[in-house]
Order: sequence, then C-alpha cells, then structure tokens
Amino acid sequence: MRLVKLAPSQRVEGRWLLHLEDGSILRVGEGEVVSFALYAGMELSGETLAALREAAAFAALREKALNTLSLRPLSRRELLQKLTARPRKKPGEEDSPPPPDPRQAEAVADWLEELGYLNDGEYAKAVARHYAAKGYGVRKLKDELFRRGVDRSLWEEALEEVEDPAEQIDKLIAKKMRGEDPKDRKALKRTADALARRGYGWEDIREGLLRYGAEDDT
Repeated sequence: MRLVKLAPSQRVEGRWLLHLEDGSILRVGEGEVVSFALYAGMELSGETLAALREAAAFAALREKALNTLSLRPLSRRELLQKLTARPRKKPGEEDSPPPPDPRQAEAVADWLEELGYLNDGEYAKAVARHYAAKGYGVRKLKDELFRRGVDRSLWEEALEEVEDPAEQIDKLIAKKMRGEDPKDRKALKRTADALARRGYGWEDIREGLLRYGAEDDT
C-alpha cells in the first residue's frame, strides 16, 4: 500500500493525515510520523500498515479520553466505558464501526493515571464532598461511589473528607419540621423518613431529633 500524501491536519495541532492509495485516510500523531519515518510515496508493507492502523486507533482513543476528561472528572471505570462504547453508525455506512480495543482503552487509562489526569482516589473525595454538601448522608455517598465504579478500598479515605453530619442533619430537621411541635409524632416520622431517603443512618437521625426536642422514644 502506497502512502500517497502526508499532510498536517488543519483542525488538530500535532495530528497528521496519511492519504493512502485506496482512498482511506489514517490520522496519526507526530510521534508516529517520526517513529515510522513516513514520507509521501512510501510503500507500506502489510505489517507496517497494520502497526500504523493500531497506532492511529490508539492516538484517536487518547484524544477522545482527553476531550472526555476536559468536560468533567470521571472514575477509571466510567472512562473505560466511554472509550469502549461502540461508535454510532454514520449516515451512508452499512455497518457500525467496530468498538475500540479494550486493551488499548486500558493502556490509555494507565497513561492518564501516570500523568495525573485520572485519579480515582481524588475523584472519590470530590464525589463525597459534593453529595455531602448537598445534604446527603453516608449511605447515599457510598451508593454514588459504587455507581461510579470507584474501588471500595478508596471509600473510607474519601468519606473522611466529609464533616460530621450533625450540623447538616440539624438544618434538614429544622427545614422539614417547619417549626412544628417536636412532640408531633407524625411530623417526626415524616422528617425521619425524609432524612433516611437522603442516606442518613437511623442513629444519626435519632440524635438529631433529640437535639430538636423530640422525646427519647423516637
């Protein structure tokens, strides 16, 4: 296969376009241009072409990962799910493109972790702080960490970032009770149920209700 034309991309800095004689175009980085010693008119063996296609796929996956993380932080599992999702079929295509190689996606994730752009420990802490600030309890925080694929070994350290829930519980109880009598059992149950749905444990809720003035048998 002959490399008909080699030109820099006008849209993405550092990307090069390889126009092949079969009409296809490969997009690679400057590193591949140098390492493969590419030039216009070069004859590419089947082995070299396969290696170039793999390098092009890896470069595209790295670019997608960086663009994805620039939108919002993700856990490693969330990023891998996005990287390995099957691409949508474009208009005019008979079949959908094959999904990316999971091994390449893992390699991209490793690369991002080495650079510090992907860090599940810091991500877990940020998730815990975010939901705690919104008034959710530890159970809800754990649910979110589980849903996002954060390893359980990182949960404890992340939850240490969360302040004592007592102050937040007191605020929520005052808001839910709306000045009602602390002996109103119906209002107390409604408030306790609301806090439980937010992920607070019963013992924390009970102590909060006692601080509000409820009787000890609540």
